[in-house]
Amino acid sequence: MVARSRRSLGLQHAEPARVTLQDALHALADPVRRQILRALDGEPDFSRACGTFDLPVSKATASHHFAVLRAAGLLEQLDQGPRRLNRLRRAEFDARFPGLLALVLAEPAGDPVSDG
Repeated sequence: MVARSRRSLGLQHAEPARVTLQDALHALADPVRRQILRALDGEPDFSRACGTFDLPVSKATASHHFAVLRAAGLLEQLDQGPRRLNRLRRAEFDARFPGLLALVLAEPAGDPVSDG
């Protein structure tokens, strides 16, 4: 288990069991957020820092996308030194919305910029 820093204690993480379908669909609608989820799928928990994703957006926009995924219960983050590490909350999200994340993750990765 990775110890939580003071900075990560302030992060707001939604409980997937309390996320509405509308909020889940909103989070999954954006191609950049789907790209983040696909990149995390199969990765060990908390092994991937935010700065390691090759995203076609600015750092500020990427931060927004991570926050939306956290608010929808799809992502858990914690800070380890200067890095913010990520975990896909697949089991928890699947319990709330069976099959939804599997459909998203099975979608062929396209050019995120052309989708938006």
